[in-house]
Amino acid sequence: MCLTVQMTVRKLLTNTESPMSESEVLSPVSNPENSAEDASVAPALAPARKRPKPGERREQILQALATMLEKPGADRITTAALAAHLGVSEAALYRHFASKAQMFEGLIEFIEQSVFTLVQQIVGGAEAPHDPIEGARNANRVIALLLQFGEKNPGMVRVMVGDAIVFEHERLQARMNQFFDRIESTLRQCLRPAAGALGSAAPTVEASVAASVLTSFALGRLQRYARSGFRRVPTEHLDASLAMMVVV
Repeated sequence: MCLTVQMTVRKLLTNTESPMSESEVLSPVSNPENSAEDASVAPALAPARKRPKPGERREQILQALATMLEKPGADRITTAALAAHLGVSEAALYRHFASKAQMFEGLIEFIEQSVFTLVQQIVGGAEAPHDPIEGARNANRVIALLLQFGEKNPGMVRVMVGDAIVFEHERLQARMNQFFDRIESTLRQCLRPAAGALGSAAPTVEASVAASVLTSFALGRLQRYARSGFRRVPTEHLDASLAMMVVV
């Protein structure tokens, strides 16, 4: 998927949408001998439409779905509503996705790729990965990244917290649960050196508890963001909040 926290966050999440149609309009071929006739007919001809690149229409569908999820009361979107938003038939959607669940899986794949690519840059690029202070700071950075991603991509937040997929196939919610489990595991690895440096008798346990608290905090902030109609931003007082939970 060529969708970017900017669609990697950038392309899918812009609000500019390319209209879709089930058939392409072909450019008329001019006849030099009938230029006068062509000139008189030209104003009535529909503008030519470029043939979409491979995968472009899939992106259009996913982009439209993410945009619709940003609207109030959009926790449950039907394929009929999505097709109407795009100006196509439902059959046109199913030529690119076998089901609505597959469309949501496309959004989840985008979330996973976007977030974990940047998480790896944080935790994998540290000069001293076993340094307790750097580890704790990396944990803060991971939480900040997750919340900033949600703030910039509100439609995705409804998927992340489960509101948009509660009536869909259970595998979708299971996949989002795995996403947050992976975030918690990353935080645990970051925080273990800090717990050991503080003289903990059970640094692995303390790191696990701290990672669980941070993950729950992030998920709670995202839920509040979605349920406030995207008015209460998840990064509100973030530095002060993290300072109360993580010693850096």
